[in-house]
Amino acid sequence: MSFLTMAHGRASDDSDPVTLTATTAPSRTAWTVAAVSFLAILAAAGFRAVPGVLMDPLHHEFGWSHATVGLAMSVNMTLFGVTAPFAAALMDKFGVRPVLTVALGLITAGSALSVRMTTGWQLVACWGVLIGLGTGCISMGFVATVATRWFDERRGLVTGLTVVAPVLVVMRHHPPTQVLTAPTDGFRSALSGLVIGARVPVFWLLAGSFAICGMTTNGLIGTHFIPAAHDHGMPTTLAAGLLATIGVLDVAGTVFSGWLTDRVDPRLLLTVYYVGRGISLTLLPSLLSPHANPSTWVFIVFYGLDWVATVPPTIALCRDYFGDRSPVVFGWVFAAHQVGAAVAAAAAGWLRDLQGSYDLAFQLAAGLCAVAAILCFSVRKVQVRTV
Repeated sequence: MSFLTMAHGRASDDSDPVTLTATTAPSRTAWTVAAVSFLAILAAAGFRAVPGVLMDPLHHEFGWSHATVGLAMSVNMTLFGVTAPFAAALMDKFGVRPVLTVALGLITAGSALSVRMTTGWQLVACWGVLIGLGTGCISMGFVATVATRWFDERRGLVTGLTVVAPVLVVMRHHPPTQVLTAPTDGFRSALSGLVIGARVPVFWLLAGSFAICGMTTNGLIGTHFIPAAHDHGMPTTLAAGLLATIGVLDVAGTVFSGWLTDRVDPRLLLTVYYVGRGISLTLLPSLLSPHANPSTWVFIVFYGLDWVATVPPTIALCRDYFGDRSPVVFGWVFAAHQVGAAVAAAAAGWLRDLQGSYDLAFQLAAGLCAVAAILCFSVRKVQVRTV
């Protein structure tokens, strides 16, 4: 498939309306863009994860409850998700580089101001609002934009693979040989993506399952794994190391999932991923102890490999159903992911303060994974896939 009518936006050196020509991106430039995109996403993910790592230290230093820190993460995840579709549309209109530069500036401001915070609302403002907005521009909608715009083939793989200075130097809005049409209205494009998606039943199936994905990754494990392990006597440093290991393994898991997505029915992959995740969450309370036992490591390895493995097949299904509009439509699917994460981040903290443990939160999340598996399996198969 060519890049014909694949994207709309402003050419870097010419703002006049022109006709889009069919071409294939130069492979070296395309992979360079993918590499820089990976660095930007990695940096954003690191900043978003900080409050979860610091939940117990913040609790002891300032007396903030688990629910307060969970609220900050909830605001962060909500803005992260809601910003994604608008960011994808703005990248379409103004280009990738300026949007990423502003996003990284917001992340820098939020992290710099946080050294002065002394109250809970300041945590919400810095890590919830500023960093939530900044990282929302560097989300999976951004990944979908890069994969769709720069790659004709191996999109599943690059989706699996995919800070200010590298973005400014390397990032470009489109391949140099790709000629674009006149720019569109970014916000109108974002809202139209929601309207287009809402008319198709598969959108709601994917949005619902991806909301559960957010609940069971960023919202629950990403935010509350360390305090949950600490509740079982595990040192915070050891728990943080295990969570970091999940972060390392999710790179390998996502790349492998992208490779599989190019070869296996995405619906089947998602069903297997969610079933496995639900089983692991059911077992998690019995696996936590003061030490990292072999059974604990089994959970860490599996959850790390499964963490973002849902992204490539979900993007593939969006592309199958929505074609060139898939980046913006997927932005709304990802918004559902982050709303789910926000609900879990706040609710799990509230349950912990109420009951003194996270056991019920893990059990509820496991049940939701079964629901996600059913939703994904219910997606109707597309007869001819675009690759």
